[in-house]
Amino acid sequence: MEAFLYEKLGGSRVQCRICNHFCKIKQGRKGICNVRENQGGKLVSLVFDRVIATSVDPIEKKPIFHFKPGSYSYSIATVGCNFKCQFCQNSDIAQMPADRKGMIQGKKIRPEIIVEEALSTGCQSISYTYTEPSVFFELAYETARLAKENNLANLFVTNGYMSADLIRMVSPFLDAANVDLKAFDDKFYKTYCQAKLEPVKKTLVLMKKAGILVEVTTLLIPGLNDDPGELGRMAQFIANDLGCDTPWHISRFHPSYKMKDIAATRVASLERAYKIGKKAGLHHVYTGNVPGLVSENTHCHGCDTLVVKRHGYTIENYLKENGTCPKCDTKIHGVY
Repeated sequence: MEAFLYEKLGGSRVQCRICNHFCKIKQGRKGICNVRENQGGKLVSLVFDRVIATSVDPIEKKPIFHFKPGSYSYSIATVGCNFKCQFCQNSDIAQMPADRKGMIQGKKIRPEIIVEEALSTGCQSISYTYTEPSVFFELAYETARLAKENNLANLFVTNGYMSADLIRMVSPFLDAANVDLKAFDDKFYKTYCQAKLEPVKKTLVLMKKAGILVEVTTLLIPGLNDDPGELGRMAQFIANDLGCDTPWHISRFHPSYKMKDIAATRVASLERAYKIGKKAGLHHVYTGNVPGLVSENTHCHGCDTLVVKRHGYTIENYLKENGTCPKCDTKIHGVY
């Protein structure tokens, strides 16, 4: 399928405008994501109909805590990613084309079938997740458009490197997003992801302005992005530029991909980051990948009443039907 959002340049070259790499691609070559190819001066998506993973997931698994908690989301992905994270949690599919000489696997499936599957399994939304949704944007967009026609919500789980043009195009159909803010240091992004920090910050602000419900996730990696000063600056950015009601998920790192020599994050480090987020004024800070911590729960920021209790993916929702605290009637950020 011909790709969305690209320009034709001279000499049969094209420039992809899907993400902030803005790859200039020669005839017969692919972009950084390895799933968009210049074929005769035309940019083509190699994964439009090649879905590598489908699953019915609790929405909390994304993690998204403030959009229809306790509901299920039909989750899809293709292979490919525009980042090269050395700590990739889904490297077998995200880095498949990069690591396996351009290999692209997946089952042929049309957007209409994805929507039908979501409806038949009782899901309230479709999540574009596991890999990076912007690299399979053509499939995500066509599916999201059909989903909206069928009263299904759409969610992106993303690294946030998408272009402003993509955000403008998808925003009428995109309800919520969990965006990875992997660090608050450009050197970290360049060294461990082969990307830059600033475009991610701009994406977060643009999404918020577009009315998309935004949640932020940071995978806390020992010795690399867990400096208290850096975390403080990150928390202040979230509070000041996105709003104190923006949920921040601080997730535990487990050794994976090219970082198997780094130990898992200590619980004490997660708890310290949690306190930094709260000190910055964030209303909703959560720790992830450590079941049972009380910081998985949602409390009213007005009176501290427990309003959503979580244990793993088991949810007890005490909110009133209009999404307010049962004790003091404070409106809790989100869609319930």
